[in-house]
Amino acid sequence: MFKAIRNTYRLTKAGATLAWYGVGFVPDYVTLPAPLRILRADERETAAKRQARGERLAKAIRALGPTYIKLGQFLATRPDVVGPHLANALGSLRDRLPPFSVDKAHHEIEAAFNRRWQDVFVEFGPPLAAASIAQVHKAVVRTPGGNTRAVAVKILRPDIEKRFERDLESFYFAAHTAERVSQPMRRLRPVAAVDTLAQSVVLEMDLRLEAAAISEMADNIAKSGDVGFRVPRVDWERTSKRVLTLDWIDGIPLTDIEAVRAAGVDMEALGLTVIQSFLKHAIRDGFFHADMHQGNLFVDPRDGALIAVDFGIMGRLGPKEQRFLAEILYGFITRNYYRASEIHFEAGYVPANQSVAAFGQALRAIGEPIMGRPSEEISMARLLTQLFENTEVFQMKMRPELLLLQKTMVVVEGVARSLDPKLNIWVAAEPVVREWLTGQLGPRAQIRDAVSNVGALAVALKQAPDLIERGAKIVDALDPDKPRETSPQPSRWPIALPLWLATGALLAIAAKLLFP
Repeated sequence: MFKAIRNTYRLTKAGATLAWYGVGFVPDYVTLPAPLRILRADERETAAKRQARGERLAKAIRALGPTYIKLGQFLATRPDVVGPHLANALGSLRDRLPPFSVDKAHHEIEAAFNRRWQDVFVEFGPPLAAASIAQVHKAVVRTPGGNTRAVAVKILRPDIEKRFERDLESFYFAAHTAERVSQPMRRLRPVAAVDTLAQSVVLEMDLRLEAAAISEMADNIAKSGDVGFRVPRVDWERTSKRVLTLDWIDGIPLTDIEAVRAAGVDMEALGLTVIQSFLKHAIRDGFFHADMHQGNLFVDPRDGALIAVDFGIMGRLGPKEQRFLAEILYGFITRNYYRASEIHFEAGYVPANQSVAAFGQALRAIGEPIMGRPSEEISMARLLTQLFENTEVFQMKMRPELLLLQKTMVVVEGVARSLDPKLNIWVAAEPVVREWLTGQLGPRAQIRDAVSNVGALAVALKQAPDLIERGAKIVDALDPDKPRETSPQPSRWPIALPLWLATGALLAIAAKLLFP
């Protein structure tokens, strides 16, 4: 009871702050008590008023503090919850906050490594960027050879864990209440959404996990021989749960397009690199940078390579989601909407009681209007917005990992278009998607899978006698009427025969599947 009162008080304060900024953001299908109807969004308002409301919402969220900033960034990935207009407004939300002092940063370093900060870094500069969870400093370290090199040091805000724990408790209370009182909200699974946000925050609170994400992406890039995209190297000796040290990036921030162009960088090639690198990471590796806005991207003027930073928000796709993404994109690229619809059903994203043909028709209505149009008029954002609008019609349950992926694709498209306004995202995506599908579903992949299955079948045949012997022993042990004194063993064939038959049936099924 006390928790309910405490969380109601916290949420009421947050609601009062939003109302003070004149924010309406709750969709009209959500039932609200009379005092909270001031938060109702008016979907009939003009585009200018919607934009102004989005800007007010961003200001209100900054006023509410770090956890709400993260919530706002997360809701930017849920246009099905807040609507496409507010999602776009929240997508521009950057968690710039006042920095904490250098003295506090020194204290965090000394607590993390149990020695003086001067013994960790030769030089340590003032904060360069302060976000909701951490801030970044430029520092200098001494190498084993006696030389020095510049590094970037990211340090968590003092006591940030307590603040997030308190606010997340309120978010869970609100989500459970929404699911209990509103049928439409249950379809949107707000509790699952808060679970995803909480998991993301937990990962961001341990900078060793961010270091591991950078290391994993570096390994994926090296293994595949990718060029044109790099990540900074982790200094593991100077990295802990609350401190992350990376190589300093001497690059041009992508926020300064004119400086990039003045450096002689091929803008069209760079735009293509942005799109194709993201798709390779998502489709090929199932592991992608989920916050690829201009502020997290730099360009090396020496070779035009793209360098990503800030790996606090990462996306991960399983094999099923990787194939789903590749085939969906390929379905739109080749205008095979029925196949794209089938993939939605095969992946379980659309309930089986819906019509594959009808959903394919809905996808055609989304895809056809953009086909044949000038490349600068083709918008992934518009396509995704329409796809979200179909979720309720076809009773689709939104998958958080796919929502994060889709929102990131919109951001990536925007970044790429800022470099090359005429970039056609479908043309850029086609070779990446085709290469992956060929590798996974083509003749070589079938041969590889067949060889793998033959090996599994051979192992099963080899183990079959042992399995039968063990099965017979278990049956003997479980037989309450079996005499326990030492005596000649009766034949086990009556017991073993069903096991042999079952094993043979399984092997026959496996062989049939393997060699149809």
